[in-house]
Amino acid sequence: MHRYLVVANQTLDSDDLMELARERIAAGPAEFWLVVPATPVKDLVSSAMAIPMPVMGGVPTISGPPAEARRLAQVKLDAAVKKLTAAGATAGGEVCDPDPMRAVEAATAGREFDEIIVSTLPKRLSLWLRQDLPDRLVHKFHLPVTHVAARDV
Repeated sequence: MHRYLVVANQTLDSDDLMELARERIAAGPAEFWLVVPATPVKDLVSSAMAIPMPVMGGVPTISGPPAEARRLAQVKLDAAVKKLTAAGATAGGEVCDPDPMRAVEAATAGREFDEIIVSTLPKRLSLWLRQDLPDRLVHKFHLPVTHVAARDV
């Protein structure tokens, strides 16, 4: 059985990531462990989000407590586990530290994986790509890393 560590948050439900997962499932028995960093709500990108307009006293901000970030990440995680299970894989996961490197460290501490799959927003929107996350993961964990950028955000 091949074991895949998937690191994603906002793109966890993307068609692009699911297509890659289906390819891995078609290649043989697959187990996916989903690591979902609890990205702060203020850092989430949404194509449906209106651009804040100046108002008396400043610009409204989109924020929320860490509990809200964890709740949103858990909702995405639960939905993705159901999708992967329905596609024929064994799947589980956890909501983790907002920092994706620390989240992967925690996940790899007690498990072994054959590959890390990183799903990001498109390059123009992705903080993880600006931080060079895929290459940093290769250098730190010495595992194959596959990057998939969501197109449907």
